[in-house]
Amino acid sequence: MPLEKLIFKPGIVKEATDYAEGGGWTDGNLVRFRKNRVEKIGGWKKLGTSNFLGTPRAGHAWIALDGTKYFGVGTNLKYYIEQGDSYFDVTPIRSTTSAGDVTFAATNGSSTITVTDTSHGAENNDFVTFSGAASLGGNVTAAVLNQEYQIVLVTSANAYTIVAKDTSGATVTANSSDSGNGGSSTVGAYQTNTGTNTFVSSTGWGVNAWGAGAWGSANAITDKNQLRLWTHDNFGENLIINPRGGDLFRWLESSGTSQRAVQLSTIATANQVPTRALQVLTSERDRHLIVLGADTLSSGSRTGTLDPMLIAFSDSENELEFESKSTNTAGSVRLSAGSLIIGGIKSRQEILIWTDTALYNMAFIGAPLTFAVNLINEGAGLIGPKAAVSSPVGVFFASKSAFYLYAGSVRRLPCTVQEYVFQDIDLSQAFKCHIGLNSEYSEFWFFYPSIEDDTGEISRFVTYNYESGVWSIGKLKRYFWTDQGVEDHPRAGADISGSFCIFEHEDGYDDDTSVMTDVFVESGDMDIGDGEQFSFVKKIIPDVRFVLEDGVSADAALNIVLKRRNEPLESLTTDTTTQVKASAPFTNLRTRARQLVFRFESDEDATDALGYKWRLGDSRIEIQPSGRR
Repeated sequence: MPLEKLIFKPGIVKEATDYAEGGGWTDGNLVRFRKNRVEKIGGWKKLGTSNFLGTPRAGHAWIALDGTKYFGVGTNLKYYIEQGDSYFDVTPIRSTTSAGDVTFAATNGSSTITVTDTSHGAENNDFVTFSGAASLGGNVTAAVLNQEYQIVLVTSANAYTIVAKDTSGATVTANSSDSGNGGSSTVGAYQTNTGTNTFVSSTGWGVNAWGAGAWGSANAITDKNQLRLWTHDNFGENLIINPRGGDLFRWLESSGTSQRAVQLSTIATANQVPTRALQVLTSERDRHLIVLGADTLSSGSRTGTLDPMLIAFSDSENELEFESKSTNTAGSVRLSAGSLIIGGIKSRQEILIWTDTALYNMAFIGAPLTFAVNLINEGAGLIGPKAAVSSPVGVFFASKSAFYLYAGSVRRLPCTVQEYVFQDIDLSQAFKCHIGLNSEYSEFWFFYPSIEDDTGEISRFVTYNYESGVWSIGKLKRYFWTDQGVEDHPRAGADISGSFCIFEHEDGYDDDTSVMTDVFVESGDMDIGDGEQFSFVKKIIPDVRFVLEDGVSADAALNIVLKRRNEPLESLTTDTTTQVKASAPFTNLRTRARQLVFRFESDEDATDALGYKWRLGDSRIEIQPSGRR
């Protein structure tokens, strides 16, 4: 019998049955379609050797005037700047006490220390750094007290508890001599309140309908009771950061990584700078700082009451001047369609802004109006504040039910995995959804929390190749994604067994230093003719290209799994599994069925699987009819 090519249509298809997609791929994980050929995705490596505190949900890269590269990382607990593979804590200080306002009380045999500070304003999990404290008399020495602590439990408006530790982090237990209070010189420096690691629907906008309740009511979002999402952008070489619903802060590059970000409105020349915001970004062409969801003005002063539809923008070249004057370009505009700004993104010559019901564009036009704001579309919403990304072909974004492309107008993207993805998104945690660009491969990656996985956290992704128009799917925990550009590789926030870090993607072909597991692609059901005949498969001649990392000596391998069944609703039976290597040009098979499924998967034996990727060509099989029912 002549050999028959195994030719499959590119992309994963989940919208039809496996039998209907017999000429295509119906499942896969950690694979992409490059030039319509399926291959294992690139690997990832941990950035640096250290970890940081909190789930990382935002990253931003920029370059200072002297060429120094920086990378901002916002977690639910802290804000860091990475430079030279090291992380520096620049989390803003919320307040600092006067000397003697803070006192300590220890209990013999316990590591719990009660801290008293009238009207401290702290929340559970907040961080405070003590200085000037004296020893309590025993094990709880001055060195134990004078360091950073995370608050365990707020017991009242005037007191909270911490767990005593030494400078190495080991727990310290008080003894009978620890009867002091720390003296009269103790100072407490409180960092900005931490946020939660989950979206709490009962406390933010979006309870029942978006915007239910009056602004400032119990339903209003705050930076303390909601999922901590940071936005950030560089203004020149300096960094402006904002925890969603909270204040604006600035980190000066000239001050160095040893200095913390400071509240923007407290800087000496600040004028009418917003003190609450949903998002901050820079209009690079005209050099305005733009604040989405700013707090309102009253008698020339900010009220601290956030207006979720108000956009405020600074004077050009001055991020500290927000008062609108005839001599500057500062001002504000309020959107009308919707009740809440979800998010915004810079795109070429305009800024796109989504409310809960509409899409606007915002473009610089100069004096006297500064910006023109136009309603582009109603109905194509944004599933989360970070669910949009700019690309060379336009802006991709995700609603709660579909993917879209904006390129002058809004177009819904045909999607072969739409039902599979959008029926699986845990909408209670939809604000965690995010899109990132992988420009080297002309892809966007959409990450989402899966109902099926039932973790309430990001666990799956879908990719779209905007050159070929094909989709792929996979399982991967990534809490943010930034494209290459300033950095050599895309970066993503991740965790290794609960320790949070940054991975650089498309670097090698492994999971850090381990084998990348569960890498596969699986076809739909194939048959002969009209499907009445049985097929007899005798031999397969694989067409596989192995790409090795420099210095790798492993014998690269790929497994081919043949599955069979006789009817579409019948369960698949794994018939044979064979290992493919360069040294094995073909494999003899003997299987008979009406419907055949081909699965190609990475071999996970560490001796065969490290340091390479595989790419499929046109494999051939020797197959022949084998009678009817």
